[in-house]
Amino acid sequence: MTEAPKSTPGLAPYACHEEASRGRLHDEAESATRRCFQRDRDRIIHSAAFRRLEYKTQVFVNHEGDNYRTRLTHTLEVSQITRSLCRSLELNEDLGEALALAHDLGHPPFGHTGEEALQEMMEPFGGFDHNAQSLSIITKLEQRYANFDGLNLTWETLEGIVKHNGPLVGGEKDKPLPRVIAGYAQEQDLELDTFASAEAQVAALSDDIAYNNHDIDDGLRAGLFTVRDLADVPLAGSVFESVDKDYPDLDDSRKIHEAVRRLIGAMVEDVLAESRRRIGDAKVVTAEAVRALGRPVVGFSEAMESQEKAVKKFLFGNMYRHEKVNVMTDKARNTVRDLFGFFRKQPEYLPSDWRRKLEGAGLEPTAQVVADYIAGMTDRFAIEEHRRHCDGDARTP
Repeated sequence: MTEAPKSTPGLAPYACHEEASRGRLHDEAESATRRCFQRDRDRIIHSAAFRRLEYKTQVFVNHEGDNYRTRLTHTLEVSQITRSLCRSLELNEDLGEALALAHDLGHPPFGHTGEEALQEMMEPFGGFDHNAQSLSIITKLEQRYANFDGLNLTWETLEGIVKHNGPLVGGEKDKPLPRVIAGYAQEQDLELDTFASAEAQVAALSDDIAYNNHDIDDGLRAGLFTVRDLADVPLAGSVFESVDKDYPDLDDSRKIHEAVRRLIGAMVEDVLAESRRRIGDAKVVTAEAVRALGRPVVGFSEAMESQEKAVKKFLFGNMYRHEKVNVMTDKARNTVRDLFGFFRKQPEYLPSDWRRKLEGAGLEPTAQVVADYIAGMTDRFAIEEHRRHCDGDARTP
């Protein structure tokens, strides 16, 4: 058995310890005031891509209402759940927070609809994947520092961003690697055939917990479905019933909040119990052992996983495919398609700093630059660019 590392106070031996970090691609002097994963977190927060999350869709297009989640508020909720889980499991809270804050940086405008449209348009040129786009942003597209492109994050943060949903190669994986990830792997080995750290696995589960529950909240408040519609949905139905029983005279808005609060709590408690069981059974004593285990150490119990899938199924049919949402997503899809077609055929309309990237570029690199440009847009900027360039015959540089 591999000897456990000397533990940082408060961290389990199988957590990612700063002193054991594999470091950064570009050597830098260490910060006098922050540990390496804290520095990663701070660089992510100060990035332009992070700021733009405020005006990117979660489900509803940004201007549809001020009370619905955006990519930014979703990211902050994921970060909160990740920190709580990491603290309870004695994992590295700073690394978990950095991964949670970065997990959606690569999402284009208009949520999953925008990603589907970009994937469709980029299919002849290597495709589009939001995780690969996140990697591209933090290793290349963010250009803030004097000595390197990107944010120069630690190996552990890069690995977690790319692999938080599991290994990308080996086993039964038969899909080709996204071009950006395959290209970066030639520069730095992220061990794409192994699982990521326990902290990355926590961030991935926290994402599921956050969006399942806040989509229930937003869907109810938007009138896309009712509490009665949730009655037969496992877990959700019983939780709403218990709230109604405990607080029969409470106003509906507070009942919804109380139920969502309890749903998040139930899922978090399940992840903690199941993950402790898995960690104990596996007897992992290092972060490397977690990566090499061949299965995740963080997850829902079998019963909760079944209930969570039922919630997703309900939301898919009653929210993501709701007529009101479909009207918005159809417009969004056409906006992305039109913008991609316009800028690919007429790249001279790109901003000057993006045009410079096209000097001497062929067909595929041009398509990638256009995709990068569109993926960085906020909802409202994409709508404005579409109005300027794609409505009628107007062509205003």
